Amino acid sequence: MQAGAKDAYESTKAFSETDFTEDLKKIYVPTLVMHGEDDQIVPVHDSARKSAKLIRGAKEIYYPGAPHGLTATHQGQVNADLLAFLRS
Repeated sequence: MQAGAKDAYESTKAFSETDFTEDLKKIYVPTLVMHGEDDQIVPVHDSARKSAKLIRGAKEIYYPGAPHGLTATHQGQVNADLLAFLRS
């Protein structure tokens, strides 16, 4: 709610209309895909799950019931999972 209307529109337009398929296939570093399963802004099946399949060796963590802003609503779990990934 703090973004300007035009900025919010333009960013949504950009990420929803840009095909990153070839870029994702080029990622060869350890990658963690984290996503809330109840994200109403960016549905998990149309984003994270597809991305994880394109990124070689990506580790996936999905949070049941978690919304779009899971880094705010599930800070403790996200931080613990991120630290575990970085240590692995």
